[in-house]
Amino acid sequence: MSLPSTAAPPLPWPRALPALRRAAPVLPVVAIVALLGLPVAPDSTATPADAVSGLVVLWAVVHTARQARRPLTRTAAVVLGLPVVGLAVAAGGAVTPADALTGLARYLQVFVLVPVAVVLLVRDRRDARLLLWSLVGLALWEGAVGVHQYLTGTGASYQGADIRAVGTFGPADVMGMATAVAFGLVAAVGLALGARQRRQRVVAGACALALLLPLVASFSRGAWIATAVACGAQLLTAGARRAGRTVAAAVAVGVVLVGGFGVGAAVLQERLTSITRIADAPDQSVVDRYSLWVAATDMWRGHPVTGVGLKAFPAHRDGHASLALSSGSDTDAAGWGFRRRPLLTPHNMYLLVLSEQGLLGVVTVVGGWLALLVCAAGRLRRAGRGRDCAVAACGLLLWQYVDFLYADIGGPSTVLTGVCLGAGAWWALAREATTGGAAQAGPR
Repeated sequence: MSLPSTAAPPLPWPRALPALRRAAPVLPVVAIVALLGLPVAPDSTATPADAVSGLVVLWAVVHTARQARRPLTRTAAVVLGLPVVGLAVAAGGAVTPADALTGLARYLQVFVLVPVAVVLLVRDRRDARLLLWSLVGLALWEGAVGVHQYLTGTGASYQGADIRAVGTFGPADVMGMATAVAFGLVAAVGLALGARQRRQRVVAGACALALLLPLVASFSRGAWIATAVACGAQLLTAGARRAGRTVAAAVAVGVVLVGGFGVGAAVLQERLTSITRIADAPDQSVVDRYSLWVAATDMWRGHPVTGVGLKAFPAHRDGHASLALSSGSDTDAAGWGFRRRPLLTPHNMYLLVLSEQGLLGVVTVVGGWLALLVCAAGRLRRAGRGRDCAVAACGLLLWQYVDFLYADIGGPSTVLTGVCLGAGAWWALAREATTGGAAQAGPR
């Protein structure tokens, strides 16, 4: 008589080892995204994600050297390296050597080094999808934290109530959660619209709809506008019928949330109407923003070619700003305390580049961004099975460029900009993006 076998079932984790081994090169980039979900310490100037981004750049160099292949195409090297010229010249005009070093390091991190590392480490469409899903995961986490803050009144202060969703980034970076959620929403829309598998379409579409509430609860007008433009452009690539169904679903979710459950209807309406209320009784934040924009353009007129220098905007601000500009912005939140923060940038990335780097910076930095978008859009027709990656990457680039009209770099979430620019640069410039295969050895 034989006894029944009592052998334990095989553990599932050995089956995952081949997948982890195959994805190993891109996992450090995913780690940057994951670390952005950690709570940010008050008044911190650097985060674990910033530190890991430096290690990822080194890992990209080592990994590429081990592959014994030419790391970038000539076009990629020119487009991604072009900002270095303007940044190096602008660093020479900084007020102090410390400003030159810190400004140059930050710009290179966000606009050159991290994007290049992403291009080198994302080898094919599977790696790109893994990175895009990590953006969706971060957005869902930050969105869940933000919705909890809104419902429990533990977020940042807005009109006297602690209801503004800021996620783990804290009230010092009120755009942090909005940026993370918007990137995840745009990535999810791209993954849904371009997917061949029904399962991916359903899951990505559900994630996109779920992210609408935390995006609304962020009360970030710039993020709303950029998301509407980016997602609208993505929908246009999917055809009128699918675009109509998607818009109808989004409108239905909005009606249920705002109309059915009364989720911040009055506050939301006031925030929406403030977008167009520029000349007729604008709020102080709008007055400050346009005063800073005027100051930035005045700085450029005085230094049209090379600008006033990296991180020199605060030193020249008061000499060009109008008396309508307030002394700073107020931040407050449950458990945080009231703080007043100086206005150190024009809250417009293009005007920040123009004022601090002049026309040379516009040509090299902004010109590089435009080249990425043109190359990425031009490859849409050859997307094939990677259409989901293509639509998502183009959407991420477009979202960032529109958002730069209302925001600039700064804060704990800044490194996420570099990752998303890298995702867009991979689709725009990497040969593997359209061929679907891993990188081949030899020059290109």
